Amino acid sequence: MTVPNAWRQLSVWLGIKHPIIQAPMAGGGITTPELVAAVSNAGGLGSIGAAYMKPEEIVQLARRVRELTDRPYAINLFAPQPPPGDVDPSRMLALLARYHQELGLPPPTPPASPFPSFEEQVDAIVESGARAFSFTLGIPPDAVLERLRARRVVLMGTATTVREAKLLEEARVDIIVAQGSEAGGHRGTFAEPFEAGMVGTLALVPQVVDAVRIPVVASGGIMDGRGVAAARVLGASGAQLGTAFLTCPESGAAPAYKAAIRAARDDMTVVTRALSGRPARGLANTLTEELKDLEVLLPYPLQHSATSPLRGAAAAQGDPRFMTLWSGQAAALSRAIPAAELVRELVEESERLR
Repeated sequence: MTVPNAWRQLSVWLGIKHPIIQAPMAGGGITTPELVAAVSNAGGLGSIGAAYMKPEEIVQLARRVRELTDRPYAINLFAPQPPPGDVDPSRMLALLARYHQELGLPPPTPPASPFPSFEEQVDAIVESGARAFSFTLGIPPDAVLERLRARRVVLMGTATTVREAKLLEEARVDIIVAQGSEAGGHRGTFAEPFEAGMVGTLALVPQVVDAVRIPVVASGGIMDGRGVAAARVLGASGAQLGTAFLTCPESGAAPAYKAAIRAARDDMTVVTRALSGRPARGLANTLTEELKDLEVLLPYPLQHSATSPLRGAAAAQGDPRFMTLWSGQAAALSRAIPAAELVRELVEESERLR
């Protein structure tokens, strides 16, 4: 089997050797400079998950990545979200208080939006010199995209349905990341009800490929060379992997998080609003199970802010009951090997399947 032109073209366009992208996992310090640089140095595209970072943090992290690699890398933000409106958080805070007490924390306080100024975050990305800007949960304003386009930054948007892919193409993005329902973390759905965006990778990717004229990257449930090869056969121009890189030593995931991923089975993830107020896939734990289906859940991102101190303390204490354990459905295929070695194995495994 010959390598499809699209598979080669994406690598050339991004300036990378292999069309393998490390997903930009936001929060928890997971996408460390060491992880991003290791993937890029191995020929893939490392990505900084910067959604919750202050502009100065983005600049500092990008500077450190540049100290470790001269290869291309990406920075990711969440598209600006509508304000949640006035809500009474008292009932949710009362529920969280018992968990705080169990971990020796002070009582939870009323939450506020965790997002810094989006425009200032974009300023930091412009200063960073990143090769690509990826985004999810919507489409940034036209003025932002045009500004980055003028700087020759490659624009990568996330779609969970064909309709969303078409909207991204209309917005003149360069690459569409088709996020299948198997993917870990927040669902990128923005133009449909969340339930409509639960299309599996195997079904979503070829339909998006047929519907748009720009490159499509497959994402969701890809953990090894078999998944990378499948993405190529489905017509994708590349593959994006997140959970696969969580257990690498360069990942900033807490040890208890890595252990949970390595011990996971195929049936252990849930799509939950409990941690952030927005549907996201992760391993089930006490927090996801005891807070599921509650009417008192706060809207996104207030639920995220309300549970953040608890989740952070749990990670520091190694207590997976109250941690963020975002994970794709194929976590059982994870391997605790260095990121560069993982990229090499992904390439070699997929090449053997041509």
